[in-house]
Amino acid sequence: MGRKANVKISRKTNPRIVNLILDLKSAGLDNEAPIWLAVSEKLANPSRNYANVNMSKISRYAKDQEVLLVPGKVLGAGELTCAVTVAALAFSAGAVEKIIAAGGKCLTVEEILEENPKGSGIRIFQWGA
Repeated sequence: MGRKANVKISRKTNPRIVNLILDLKSAGLDNEAPIWLAVSEKLANPSRNYANVNMSKISRYAKDQEVLLVPGKVLGAGELTCAVTVAALAFSAGAVEKIIAAGGKCLTVEEILEENPKGSGIRIFQWGA
């Protein structure tokens, strides 16, 4: 890891994020999965730049049965019309209810990394950031 990357990570005060960034980088290199390297770079940025995605955006741009990874928080504004699996750093309570009611699943980034180390079939979904 380069000096610049170490400086970005050392500024993080949340140990979960630091460990997650390191795990994503190692999984990306070990499994030759560029998606995990891209997500680790997004999470190394300041948290004010993390994605905050509403249900309405997911419903508008996601296909049924798609697997989405949000490098930030999923919020509950709007309605969800398709069953999707969403992995994110955090979910609002309303978002969890709406995703499950639509027949989808909510996962943490750690869980999806463990389930799918190659990162195949996963789309990074980041709106407006």
